[in-house]
Amino acid sequence: MRRLGSVQQKIPCVFLTEVRNEPSRKRDCQQFQVVATENVNPAALESDIHCAVATEKFDGTCCYITTYKGEPYLWARLDRKPTKQADKRFKKHQYLQKTCKGFVWNVDEDFREVPESWIAAHRVQHENGHPVPDEHGHIPGWVPVDHTNKQYCWHASVVNYDSAVALVLKTHGEDEGLLEIVSIPLVDLMEQTLELIGTNVNGNPYGLGSKKYPVHVLVPHGVLHIRNPPPVDFQQLYSWFQECQEGRVEGIVWHCDDGTLIKLLGLFVDNLLNVEGLFLLSSIGDDLLFCLRCQLCTKLQESFTESQRIRNRVLILVMFKYHRGKTYPEQLKGSYNAVSSFPFSLECYKLFMNR
Repeated sequence: MRRLGSVQQKIPCVFLTEVRNEPSRKRDCQQFQVVATENVNPAALESDIHCAVATEKFDGTCCYITTYKGEPYLWARLDRKPTKQADKRFKKHQYLQKTCKGFVWNVDEDFREVPESWIAAHRVQHENGHPVPDEHGHIPGWVPVDHTNKQYCWHASVVNYDSAVALVLKTHGEDEGLLEIVSIPLVDLMEQTLELIGTNVNGNPYGLGSKKYPVHVLVPHGVLHIRNPPPVDFQQLYSWFQECQEGRVEGIVWHCDDGTLIKLLGLFVDNLLNVEGLFLLSSIGDDLLFCLRCQLCTKLQESFTESQRIRNRVLILVMFKYHRGKTYPEQLKGSYNAVSSFPFSLECYKLFMNR
């Protein structure tokens, strides 16, 4: 499967947007909101979106893997944003002109300071050696994730720089109905963007882990394809999100052949990892079977005792059985209710991180 596009900037909506004079549903103090129309974005048509690969959009925070001090490193998304005064001027312009275009920024004075290690994202335009903000007034960028920085402690929990590996959720082989969590060498993830999801990210829409046993994992962008995507038409997409089981996701990201990414948010909170029929199957010992149902902390049979058995694996070879409306596997029937609390994530993280 070809590597899909990298998320290095704000992804445009598949439909054109317009500014309406009505209070924003997201921001209490904003007296206007930007909404999608039924007209397909010309940029999407130019990139031949009808032949693009439709993938599921994840609800997390964007990350990037590239070099830092000569070594592969995980970077967290940090957009350079306007100061409060500059942002007020920008919003006033947007409200009066019904567009973001035409606003003049003073890059040296209008934007907040960022760490010295900050780098601008790819495709960010530069003028006179300075990165230029996009139409939303942001300068997308990245900062390296350091274990000593508490602000990025959950980012740091999915990487081990000593072993140069990251904890990644991906499809298992050619079967897109099976997902697995594995540790992957950082060098194999170079120049990729991924989504960090888990207990302490964006309100944990997937129900992963718990406060006592938090669970976080990286998901490569474009890893989950939409099996039967609807045509790029407003009404058909609306019906798909509203009526189809497969449409109960956070949104769609189309990966076009020219590298362009186009997105559309869905109607529901994304419950991809939180639906019935999603199972965690562990290949650590034939007698182990773990079930993921809102938490990653349940066991169905006796716990393993040989921790070295796990260390010898590429992390923990675990697979998510992802059904989408199918019946439960026969081997789960009868033992499904025999669930007891078990700090699965804590133990595997300790072993993974050697902490």
